[in-house]
Amino acid sequence: MPETVLNKKWKLFVIHHSHTDIGYTERQEKIERYHVDFIRQALQIWEEVNSGKRNEWKGFKWTCETFWAVERFLEKASLDEKERFADALRHGDIELSGTYLNLSELIGYDTLSNKLQAAGNYAQSIGVTVNASITADVNGYSWGYSQALYDAGIQNLYSCVHTHHGMFPIGRKQTPFYWETPRGDKVLVWNGEHYMIGNDLGLLPNGSFSYTIQDEFYTNGAAEDHWKLAETRIQRYLEQLESELYPYDFAIVNVSGLLTDNAPPSGTIMEFIHEWNEKHGDRIEIEMTTLHKFFEHVRTQSVSIPVYRGDWPDWWTDGTISTAVHTQVFRDAQRTMQLAKTLSDTNSLTESRISDAEHQLMMYAEHTWGYHSSIYEPWHPMVHALAVRKEAYAANASRQAYEVLDELLYGKGAANLAAGLPFRYKVINPYEHPIRDTAQFYLENWEPSLFTDGFEVYEETSGLTVPHQLEKVSRGIRITIYQELASKEERYYRIRPQNRSTAVTTSSIRLMGLDGVDDLLDLYPAVDSRGSANGIMIAENYIESPFVCIRWDSNGIYSCIEKASGREMIRTDAQHRAFTPVYELTKAPSESQMADVRRRMGRNRKGIDVQRHVGKWSGANSIVQGELYGVVELKYLLEGTSYYSLYLKVYRDMARVDVSVRLHKNSVWDPENVYISLPFGTDSQNEQVWLDKAGAPVRPGIDQLPGTLIDYYCVQEGYAHLSDRFGLLVSTPDTPLIQTGSLEYETRLLNGQGGARNADRPLYSWVLSNYWETNFKATLGGFYEFQYKLQWGEEWDTAEKAFQKCLELNTELPAFRTKEDLEKSPNQSSI
Repeated sequence: MPETVLNKKWKLFVIHHSHTDIGYTERQEKIERYHVDFIRQALQIWEEVNSGKRNEWKGFKWTCETFWAVERFLEKASLDEKERFADALRHGDIELSGTYLNLSELIGYDTLSNKLQAAGNYAQSIGVTVNASITADVNGYSWGYSQALYDAGIQNLYSCVHTHHGMFPIGRKQTPFYWETPRGDKVLVWNGEHYMIGNDLGLLPNGSFSYTIQDEFYTNGAAEDHWKLAETRIQRYLEQLESELYPYDFAIVNVSGLLTDNAPPSGTIMEFIHEWNEKHGDRIEIEMTTLHKFFEHVRTQSVSIPVYRGDWPDWWTDGTISTAVHTQVFRDAQRTMQLAKTLSDTNSLTESRISDAEHQLMMYAEHTWGYHSSIYEPWHPMVHALAVRKEAYAANASRQAYEVLDELLYGKGAANLAAGLPFRYKVINPYEHPIRDTAQFYLENWEPSLFTDGFEVYEETSGLTVPHQLEKVSRGIRITIYQELASKEERYYRIRPQNRSTAVTTSSIRLMGLDGVDDLLDLYPAVDSRGSANGIMIAENYIESPFVCIRWDSNGIYSCIEKASGREMIRTDAQHRAFTPVYELTKAPSESQMADVRRRMGRNRKGIDVQRHVGKWSGANSIVQGELYGVVELKYLLEGTSYYSLYLKVYRDMARVDVSVRLHKNSVWDPENVYISLPFGTDSQNEQVWLDKAGAPVRPGIDQLPGTLIDYYCVQEGYAHLSDRFGLLVSTPDTPLIQTGSLEYETRLLNGQGGARNADRPLYSWVLSNYWETNFKATLGGFYEFQYKLQWGEEWDTAEKAFQKCLELNTELPAFRTKEDLEKSPNQSSI
């Protein structure tokens, strides 16, 4: 032991656990098998200690890091094992953490809240309580996570952030703070070290390594002189805390039973602890403990604990865009499940199937994004096997959610495909408030031939014709109508043969010649087929509705005018035009350095020598011009892709624009990023950006903890620009990450250093990335479509209203052909 004298007697608390990392070190099902057996091993160690068989392991404690592992154990365990496990929990030597899984921020608040209740529910059934959680590896959580923890009875959180490509908050580790929830409750957080720091310190004989501590004792397993390593590193570690004016006489570290994630328990750690305490316990005592006991100790201290309120953004949720297609499937499945819950009359069958879908969603949202060698050996069979398993969670969730929805809609009258079905359709407002939106019906490919002179749509009760628009789609003909529905209202529509001419003649006021070139502004308002002077206008350089005029030139979309007030909704300070793509490539020196070039990127997510390419506008085409909406395609040339087009859909009767971004990404092994520029705003001085985070709306740089990430955020349904009397909301159904920080390689800023500056930047949608050096998907090659929906108006004056609308925009109204056929009234067609 070094001769340096510490200023106080120390106690080093130790949490022994296994970091749950599903699919990083092995196949997902094998990791499940491992964790079930880890609990059995811990139970055996505890019983051997209790029986006196292994007194050298006395004091052994085991923390079950995730309740997912406990659930899997309880599914496999015999009745005897279950009771023995419950007995160990009641004795307090094996402990439950309230954490269900170490998650990305993809998961929705309802599912998160439900799953965080699981540990407490089980604990209550066996007569114990769970009031603490440990999370490992992940770099943050949505603000709603704090509320979900508190509501589940978990008032203590031990966070063990992994600082590789991420960082802990507050500016220091080994410190407590109270995390104030959105509703004003408080969760006590201990800002911990890396989840295997105890192995760096030498607590596991023959299991030491040099990961967070880099010194003269470089080792990965058995150290040449284990005791010298442990004595030197523990002494130095505590000296460093004292030099940093650390106010406590204790610290907490974690230790793993092997030098790997997903590691078993090891009784030999207690052998080392006993020997250490015999030698050095008068100066530095080491005690293996549980979360519950540790937080009890923290709460007895007299040192004042600060309170912080707000979001804790996760640095590692960017894994979601390395598998962007499956993340898109996940997000759609999550919304579909929510819709099914809204439509459902509670019954055990539906609840069971929704629970199954929630399990699949949780498994996809779990923070592991692939096998550990995904980048440096992307051809490895395990890389592919684990990837398809991960992706299958999203696919299974989608299938289960849609099966439940289909069953619910069938119960409400939806028809299966059959000969002779009536052309009768039902639309449902699933919400507790009125809604204005479009609804879509479909005709199969052969069915339009039944209407020789065309058809019209009418509302069944009144018999009144409603405007509609037809568009050819892959499954046949899509019929779009405009809807205004009261709370929970249901309506029926029918189709009947056309009874009026649809011929189009020349206009006397349209300033477009026989050449078909539309490059003049009309002197008189255009009149559409309804006799209205408020139609959709499409020209070579603009598209216009009664609500908006969008203009572009050879550099892309530069103007989006809200016509009621004349306000410009595209910022003039934006570096890139609206929906312009930005492609980044950091070249590796050679194939053998594909991982190394990524490792050096740190928190920039790109290299200092990044090559940045901006999409170049290459033309426009009018695709659709109808009674309800018009569609124009804008084409771009973009490095790294063979195709990139925008499809802008502008509505006649709504202040709304839908955008589809379609691209074909080339396959590249080097690290890449793709961004889509979203430089929107309300043109108001008091504008505030709001993000739809799981469980709470958040103002970036304001509603978040100090020292946290401000470069990008993971949103649920979208974000909004809100001012006193006007709101512009942007729904993002497919793409979860919003980039607020600079795209440049530079020293990154944390909240408190540059939050206000970042929050005021033009935003980007960060849609694709493969920068991580271990377990991201190595190539982003393939076909993608990303959708965005813009809506604006005076009614969007709060974040809650804006994000409810984003959810509605991202969730189509239930509209389906029905098997029901009421007795026809005189004005109803036999068709």
